[in-house]
Amino acid sequence: MHRKLTLVSGAAGFGKTTLLSAWIAGSDLPVAWLSLDEADSDPTRFPTYLVAAVRTIAPNIGDAVLADLLEKTSQPAPTESVLTTLLNDIATIPDNFVLIIDDYHTIDAKPVDAAVTFLLAHMPAHMHLVIATREDP
Repeated sequence: MHRKLTLVSGAAGFGKTTLLSAWIAGSDLPVAWLSLDEADSDPTRFPTYLVAAVRTIAPNIGDAVLADLLEKTSQPAPTESVLTTLLNDIATIPDNFVLIIDDYHTIDAKPVDAAVTFLLAHMPAHMHLVIATREDP
């Protein structure tokens, strides 16, 4: 928990999700969980679901982000702008918490990889990111 990121990487069926579920059950930290699939490679869908995951522990987070993402314009809001707004909201969460992104290997989109990289580089100190994947990102 003293690092920004924990990477859990292993082949299919090796128990990554089970391990994380057991870890959560034994922890008193709030946990936001985002399970991914191929459709989440969409650069608008990913941050929308990211907000939804964080809202499971902080329901008032991300209103402005969702408004930006769901606004019907020809030009979507820049990902860094959206994530900066989300990170500013996350900074208001008073306690340490964990964000788990499960099945990261299903993502096949550079914009999502860039979004996770930006998130990792700028996330507040009281946030810990766990990525579970079948292959190292």
